[in-house]
Order: sequence, then structure tokens, then C-alpha cells
Amino acid sequence: MLYQGFHLAMPLPAPERHTFRVSLDCRYLLQIPNPLPARPVLALALHGYGMNAASMLSLAARMMPSSVVLASLEAPNQFFLQLQNPGESPTGYNWGTREHWQSAVAQHHEMVLTVLGDCRARFAVPASRCLLIGFSQPVGLNYRFAATNPDAIGGVIGVCGGVPRDWEEPGRYRPVTAPLLHIARDHDEYYPVDVAAKFADRLRTRARDVEFHMLEGAHRFPSQAGRVVLPWMERIFGASPSR
Repeated sequence: MLYQGFHLAMPLPAPERHTFRVSLDCRYLLQIPNPLPARPVLALALHGYGMNAASMLSLAARMMPSSVVLASLEAPNQFFLQLQNPGESPTGYNWGTREHWQSAVAQHHEMVLTVLGDCRARFAVPASRCLLIGFSQPVGLNYRFAATNPDAIGGVIGVCGGVPRDWEEPGRYRPVTAPLLHIARDHDEYYPVDVAAKFADRLRTRARDVEFHMLEGAHRFPSQAGRVVLPWMERIFGASPSR
């Protein structure tokens, strides 16, 4: 068949696939206690799919001691949301998709290392007093980070997220020296109880100090997370439980 001089029956050659890197403007919010403690804890919080840095900063602050230097990192990928309530931000952010997951993991690690480096230098915080917090999508990414850069972090809190599928793969990751606190929900529509109940044992294949809690509720940031987080932070960092 001919169409305007082209033979449509002729098969097209397979396209070449190319990748390249460009600079990317990344953003984070920073909440500094007043007065600033002599030996503060630096907490870096990462939001879930469709959220933003401001919403995660608010959620994380509710469960943290008031003495913590709190940073909230915004994911690099933006998209338009279907708004449920007037006044909501029309833009949501996410940490990547499965199709390009290796690139997403590398980008996540680079962003976290950059923010930790900037804030550690500014506030003279050692890596042992740095805390990485994730809700939902970045939880597995944060566990990967702790098992790839064990000297960069002093603790990890995962809320309503999963353990990486390749977590137990031999030679894939390094031993995790940072204590891990995982908070699951008993009506989580993405991580059912029979799946989430195995997370503690899975995490212990690489980490010595794992604390696991199953709280009531669906896949939402738990309003009562502070009653679990504050004693854990006092144990790990000696942070005051006051808010």
C-alpha cells in the first residue's frame, strides 16, 4: 500500500534508546529549633506519593521532639493531582516509577546525601545523630540507602512502607548499622497484615537493631506515631521526649 509516496507495509527499524543527565532543581524545607541544642539530632523526612515537602514537614514535626533539626525533602517528579478538597495544592510529587527504578534509586541516594551533607556541615551534626524518615513510597528507598551508605545515617524510621524486594539478595547490600523503627498499620490496603508482619524478620537479615510496631488503621500517617517514636528516639539518640 502506498500513502503519499510511502510504502506502509515496510517494517520500521527498532528505535535506539539513549540516556543522558541534566541538572535538576531540588527543594527541601528546614525547621530549626530555637534555641538550637548543643548536640541536635538532624532528621530528614521524605513524603509519600502525591504529597509534598510541606505536608510531610507538618506530619513529621508532630511526632518529633521539639529539639530536632527537621528537614523535609521534596521528591523530584511532579504531576497534577485530582483535587479532593478546595485549597489543596494541585501538584503532587513522587520518587519514581518501576520502569526506571534503578535511576530513581540512584537519584534518591544522591539527593539524600546532598541534604545530609549540607545540614551536617551547617549544624555540626555527626552521622551518628542523623535520622532518615520515610512515609509510604520512600520507605524502601531509605532502607536501600541505609544498606548502601551505612556510615551516613544513625537511624531510620519507616512508616506504612515496604522492604525492598531484593533485600535478602546475597552481595546486594551491606550490613545496616543504624537502628531501624518500622511502623505498619493493620488495615493497610497496600501492605496487608500477613505481608507486613514479615517485615521485622526480613529487616533483621541485615540490621541488628530492629523495632517493629503494628498500629490500628489504614494506609495513613498515624496520628499516634509519637508514642512509638519518642521513646525510640530517647533510646537511640538520648533525645528529650518533650515536644
